[in-house]
Amino acid sequence: MRKLRSIEMNRLSLEEFKEADKLPLIVVLDDVRSLYNVGSVFRSADAFRVEAVYLCGITATPPNAEIHKTALGGEDSVDWRYFERTEDAIEELHRQGVFVYSVEQVEGSTKLQELNTSVHDGLNVNYNQHSLNTHHPPHNTSSSPITQHPTHHQHPTPITQHPSPNTHHPTPNTSSTPITHHPSPITHYAIVMGNEVKGVKQSVVDMSDGCLEIPQFGTKHSLNVSVTTGIVIWEFARQLLIK
Repeated sequence: MRKLRSIEMNRLSLEEFKEADKLPLIVVLDDVRSLYNVGSVFRSADAFRVEAVYLCGITATPPNAEIHKTALGGEDSVDWRYFERTEDAIEELHRQGVFVYSVEQVEGSTKLQELNTSVHDGLNVNYNQHSLNTHHPPHNTSSSPITQHPTHHQHPTPITQHPSPNTHHPTPNTSSTPITHHPSPITHYAIVMGNEVKGVKQSVVDMSDGCLEIPQFGTKHSLNVSVTTGIVIWEFARQLLIK
């Protein structure tokens, strides 16, 4: 076997990447602390042409030298948005009909090997290396403070909002049955990845349609968040892109 050279790998240019069809998956980072982890997520998202990365809470945003060190330019190719609150991102995703999974160890979780996107009929993605049809991500319809900056890369200045006493908070889901916020067929998915120490916030788990878990067999029962993200993205790509 001979190693391939870079020029033999049919890599897309940045312009081609922007125009290409995307994997119908959004990665949501819920208070991810390490900038290196954020960069690694961007690199994996670029590898599988993920639609977008949502950066929430304390999660850092490009441009940043530490993010770039592991993203290697993935922060330039993959669209991203900033939300001050992860809950606001989930609410917007639900309004757009996106099925939201939190990747977390919870009661009644779906093990990753049991994920079956084929039961959600309606996905029809024309994805291959030379498919360059223009794709436009969903528009923001909320009043939540967000920053979308795939082009100029100016660091966002979050706007602090103080909720009124009448602010509605969703009722936690106490059963193992996922809450469905949208009609079928499902055409887009999102995965929420949590903080390196605390994981996905319980309030975000409560808002999710389901939870995915990677079975583990060692002493830690814990994987690095960027490693976990790569594994989960691959499973979605395997089911939705590889025909």
